[in-house]
Amino acid sequence: MADSAHLAVKLTPGASADRIDGWDVDDGGRPVLRVRVRARPVEGEANAALLKFLAKTLGVSKSAVTLHRGGQSRLKRVLVEGLDDDAVRAKITAL
Repeated sequence: MADSAHLAVKLTPGASADRIDGWDVDDGGRPVLRVRVRARPVEGEANAALLKFLAKTLGVSKSAVTLHRGGQSRLKRVLVEGLDDDAVRAKITAL
């Protein structure tokens, strides 16, 4: 059975392009992935765009990426099924 990874994401909606800005750290010193999406934060559009973009970027199906926490916040917790934490980090670092 495949692993799953929890990914902390700081989302910036309304950007000029969908892109990953790299890694940052939160107030507790934990790694946070900075992501920008074109979608606006209206009726969940930015969250949906984030999940779709991460699925494409990580090479997994859209259904394998779900919002675990932070639906109304810029800081989100995303669950990625089928990849462990090391595999997610390696794919993002390779970009």
